[in-house]
Amino acid sequence: MSDRNTLIRSLHDVGLAAWFGGSLMGAVGLNRAAKDESETAQAGARIASSGWAKWTPVNAAAIGAHLFGGGGLLAVNAHRVAAQKGVGASTAAKAVVTAAALAVTAYARVLGKKVELASSPDPQDAQEAAQHPIDLATAQRQLACAQWAVPALTGCLVVLNALHGEQQRPEEQLPGMWQRARSAATPLISRHS
Repeated sequence: MSDRNTLIRSLHDVGLAAWFGGSLMGAVGLNRAAKDESETAQAGARIASSGWAKWTPVNAAAIGAHLFGGGGLLAVNAHRVAAQKGVGASTAAKAVVTAAALAVTAYARVLGKKVELASSPDPQDAQEAAQHPIDLATAQRQLACAQWAVPALTGCLVVLNALHGEQQRPEEQLPGMWQRARSAATPLISRHS
């Protein structure tokens, strides 16, 4: 059986790359272009909302690929998570940051949908927006913060990925496992002394 995990690693990495890159491009490029090229704030909100809505299915697929690949990598590296010093902590940190990135991404989409409905000239959208009235300026400020938080969090995941890659190097694995085993054995030795 091969020790290579190219498919799940690729899903994990390409999914994260698209999630990070797409969110950063949207926050930097799409939002600013919509603002610069629009006559009114409402028109800019409508243009940006349309772009983000078109990105949503691709982003969902990227996140799904990342999570699937991450689950697969966790399964094949469970022995390292348990036995190698530092890997459990970095894996826990990665899980927390991933959960935060997922939550902020979902929150941004909810806010984005509200802004989309509130800025739409379509009477049906206006009727739906009236059922859940929002202060458009406040929602846009919150949305901008959330849209910047997503690339910040996914950028942290990229850094944690790099740490995991370094921890997989042979010269890191053996000492890490030795330190973990020695730490676990020290209390046992102390009790029997």
